[in-house]
Amino acid sequence: MSEPEVLIDTRDGLGLITLNRPKAINALNHAMALAITDALRAWADDDGIRTVVVTGAGDRGLCAGGDIVAIHTDATSSRAGGATPSKDHSALADSPTGRFWRDEYVLNALIGSYPKPYVVVMDGIVMGGGVGLSGHGSHRIVTERSKIGMPEVGIGFVPDVGGTRLLAHAPGELGTHVALTTARMSAGDAIAAGFADYYIPSDTIPGLLETLRTEAVDIAIAKFAGDAPESALLAQQSWIDACYGADTVEEIVDRLRADGAPEAAKAAEDILAKSPVAVKVALRSLRAARDLPTLEAVLDEEYRVSVATLASHDLVEGIRAQVIDKDRNPRWSPATLAEVDAALVDSYFAELGDKELGLSTPEGQR
Repeated sequence: MSEPEVLIDTRDGLGLITLNRPKAINALNHAMALAITDALRAWADDDGIRTVVVTGAGDRGLCAGGDIVAIHTDATSSRAGGATPSKDHSALADSPTGRFWRDEYVLNALIGSYPKPYVVVMDGIVMGGGVGLSGHGSHRIVTERSKIGMPEVGIGFVPDVGGTRLLAHAPGELGTHVALTTARMSAGDAIAAGFADYYIPSDTIPGLLETLRTEAVDIAIAKFAGDAPESALLAQQSWIDACYGADTVEEIVDRLRADGAPEAAKAAEDILAKSPVAVKVALRSLRAARDLPTLEAVLDEEYRVSVATLASHDLVEGIRAQVIDKDRNPRWSPATLAEVDAALVDSYFAELGDKELGLSTPEGQR
């Protein structure tokens, strides 16, 4: 009999959640999201649980993101059925992936408002959906092995799981740079950008977990936490802020090319290699997230965008190129930034009627 994909246990006042798909770098699927949600809800009012601890099995990472092969299958079916973002795509909220995202975003909101300490060990790879499981927690730990990012625009998708809120509230334009280039953050970068709180060497994590059994969270972490490593990302904030403060992706690329720094020139090429639609939608999402008042409101808007991508050419093509065929040669459509007009971008933000996520409404807050 195979092991459960999420191991859930209680011990010495701890609620222990271990993502248990190590061969897939603990990629998150629908059943896993539901299991984690059920455990968190049960523990929220359980006086026997004082702290939740989240880790990933294996030595490769906490979570590499969502199960994008399943998403590819669903998006391919949606496209075959004639769906496009410019049409009414609200019915796609009832697709398998639409239902998964709905429950995943509910979980993200639950983590963000959780009434007990939520300690998450972001060791190794933490991408996409893994950021949703970690970035909204109260005690976020990184190690020297941490590699954190939101790689969505590289597969024709857009940052989600509340990631646009984290990215939008990073210092200056650091989050915009990470989102549009899919740059990976080190431990020092993640702390500087507001994605993590504490740096603890990976070889001392077992000691931390043992100490949490007998000590309060802040006391236990203080015994193992060290100074955060320097952030290469933060050191580049001057040119990042100057270039990414523009209103359009085209102007951002022009500023990057004109800047003169080799890192800026590389960033321009990185952006141009991504889905033109996705980077334009992502920039609008980030700008909107800056002004939205809560994580729930951000998740509501991300859900509209995510459902729309199920009807897009670029999500199917991006996953094909990166994961299915692995030719790393996506053929985006439209192929250039200039061909992506405002109406197409607007279509990704269309309201879903009675299919809205609704976390920020009175009904969703109950």
